[in-house]
Amino acid sequence: MPRRKIIPYNPALKELARKLRNNATKAERVLWHSLSGKQCFGYDFHRQKPIGNYIVDFFCQELMLAIEVDGVSHNQESVQIKDRQKEEFLNSIGIDVLRFQDSDIYPENRDALRAIEEYVIEFEKINKIDTPPTPSQEGTINFSAKSSNHIKK
Repeated sequence: MPRRKIIPYNPALKELARKLRNNATKAERVLWHSLSGKQCFGYDFHRQKPIGNYIVDFFCQELMLAIEVDGVSHNQESVQIKDRQKEEFLNSIGIDVLRFQDSDIYPENRDALRAIEEYVIEFEKINKIDTPPTPSQEGTINFSAKSSNHIKK
């Protein structure tokens, strides 16, 4: 695998990121339960990760993947503009973004997990990485047959 890229970081955001981790939304807690402890194909995700002048909800450096969970406040035009600017910045430094609504995650989490797994499978195919099956591939997590198209290239 190629050498890990250095991710720009604003140390002034460290305390805010800690507060956001301690005050996670229900949807963020539900998704974190599925991503923590390298449960997703063995990849290490971090939550409320400062990158540049932004904080992403979840980040995996090996995948160069940020995951954003949007609540109702993201329906406001001013917030959507900031979200686009954030996503453009992340894309400019090589980070893909998967964006979900709270309803994609809570209460059942299936659509979000399916989209994340599809992203990882595609990433590994492109980068010729072979990993053992995750619990969801072995059938211990029951996903719906519905597939989400959240992957942005």
